[in-house]
Amino acid sequence: MPEVKSTLREVLPKQGQLSMEDVPTMVLCKPKLLPLKSVTLEKLEKMQKDAQEIIKQQELALRQQQQLEKAE
Repeated sequence: MPEVKSTLREVLPKQGQLSMEDVPTMVLCKPKLLPLKSVTLEKLEKMQKDAQEIIKQQELALRQQQQLEKAE
């Protein structure tokens, strides 16, 4: 295909004022979803939950041991 070169002529007014406005426009970007809880907070809560479960297991084992000693 032959290349078509279009020429644009610049037209400047011979009378009056020439002005150009550069108006900044807002650019909207995709919203970023933030987690409700931080990763650190989630880790701390998991550690606390695990510690509470370990304590419950230890208390249960202690109660069972005390009941066995009373039964003997």
